[in-house]
Amino acid sequence: MRWLGTVLAVWVGTGVFAAEPTAAVRGKKALESTAFIRGFWPTSAYDTAWKQWGVKEKPADYAAAFRDRYGLHAAPFDNGKYPMGLRKADYLFGQGLAIDCTTCHGGSVLGKSVVGLGNSTLDIESLFGEMYAAAGTPARLPFHSSNARGTNEAGAFSVFLLGFRNDDLTLTLTPRDLDLHDDSCEDVPAWWLLKKKQTMYYTGATDAHSVRSIMQFMMHPLTTPRDFAAAEPTFKDVQAYLLSLEAPKYPLPIDKSLAARGQAVFAENCAKCHGSYGDAPAYPNKVVPLAAIGTDPKRYENITAAFGRAYNASWFAQESGIKPLRETAGYQAPPLDGVWATAPYFHNGSVPTLAGVLNSAARPKVFTRSFRTAEADYDAAKVGWKVTEVPPPDAKLPGIDRRKVYDTTQPGRSNAGHTYGDDLTPDDRHAVVEYLKTL
Repeated sequence: MRWLGTVLAVWVGTGVFAAEPTAAVRGKKALESTAFIRGFWPTSAYDTAWKQWGVKEKPADYAAAFRDRYGLHAAPFDNGKYPMGLRKADYLFGQGLAIDCTTCHGGSVLGKSVVGLGNSTLDIESLFGEMYAAAGTPARLPFHSSNARGTNEAGAFSVFLLGFRNDDLTLTLTPRDLDLHDDSCEDVPAWWLLKKKQTMYYTGATDAHSVRSIMQFMMHPLTTPRDFAAAEPTFKDVQAYLLSLEAPKYPLPIDKSLAARGQAVFAENCAKCHGSYGDAPAYPNKVVPLAAIGTDPKRYENITAAFGRAYNASWFAQESGIKPLRETAGYQAPPLDGVWATAPYFHNGSVPTLAGVLNSAARPKVFTRSFRTAEADYDAAKVGWKVTEVPPPDAKLPGIDRRKVYDTTQPGRSNAGHTYGDDLTPDDRHAVVEYLKTL
């Protein structure tokens, strides 16, 4: 029977008797390799997009130039020649290109691509417009998909697309008016924060355990109700992967004694909303009333009761054991794990550094930045992105240049509110910033 032991050893060594992959492992594979929606453009649009850039010839390092143009990042997984956020997908004829979850949820910090980090450099308005033009099908977008680079109008996407669906997600030829607004200027939160939350999105209106809610981006006109139902088990695995993600650790030096002092200040002044960390972590899942937090109200106001009613009547909300969309009083104070990596700050990305979060007088009014993510672009002292204050952009500037300037006087882009750090001493604020590097 010695041969049997040999055969068993071979089988085990080759994985025949290996454990089945976990849901998180399956979800990771699905997220990195599956096109969940049909293609928007032919693959040729990627290769010829440069003709929309006002240059005479194709840049030598085209992959890098394409990423830089649209604020995309190198994929930390096998994605062929495409950046994270573009994916081969079924097209009208043959294969084309679609966006995927990592278009917005694949970022970069200190030169490293990170799945689950919000993409703070993305210009999705230019990406859509110029790729359609490169495909020979220039189209006027029905609403602004971005007003400032690094932010997007995710809420407007959901409102617009759900308007073309009946409750069972069949298409309707008579779109519903769900009160679309496209000036929320949403910054993209990090996926690794989801594991701590009972409710999610900026207003805390949605059950964080919902799988179907993270499938809203699938509302491509060619996605059928059967497609949604078929994809739901896979998205349960994707959700398991999201819940397995851990925040990246701060890779630069930390003043441990200063951080220890900052921890005490944080515990006294910040933990009641943002939670505690370390050996006994706790997160209160607290929604702070808009009148108390004082940050820009547009994101709160723009998802209205009309959308809430339609969402709660739709397939998305008919999920077993999941609470319906609810109305809240303001914005949910997020967990702060990996906060050093998630600049800029506030729900609208209006504050480029943690130092500014804790000192409202230090927040720049109108600013721009390199929209690169190397160490040279990162402000380790203030913790966030280095910026340059500039005048308001000329309205005649091309959109791709105008969106590089963040003007906090514009609708949806106010940097007011969250003044809780103003009462701290400068030394205490400095200590808290140092402590936040450790989370």
